[in-house]
Amino acid sequence: MSNAAQAYARTSQTTTSPREIEAQALLKAARQLQEVQANWNGPDSAMHNALLFNRRLWSIFMSAVEANENQQPMEVRQNIANIGVFVMKQTVDMQLNPDPAKLKSLIDINCNLAAGLAGRG
Repeated sequence: MSNAAQAYARTSQTTTSPREIEAQALLKAARQLQEVQANWNGPDSAMHNALLFNRRLWSIFMSAVEANENQQPMEVRQNIANIGVFVMKQTVDMQLNPDPAKLKSLIDINCNLAAGLAGRG
């Protein structure tokens, strides 16, 4: 990578807002889930990896809304926690009874929240 490209990469990392980082992570999780859905081969490593990434991401969100330092209003925090509980339940259901149609709700949630975080919702 050239020095200019490295400098740009460092600058873009330091100027990206936390909301944009969260939106990008949600979109990455949604893309992984969409890939599994589009290329369904049954419960394979791709499915398990995509669900694991999504579950870890949502675990982070759920931990953040419980933190005392969180500045969001309690109603917003509760809504995120409720969505997180739904995501976790859907993930377990998908692991126990794999069906590509069940991925749609997880994909939609991630895409809609990413759009809202990015100001497009």
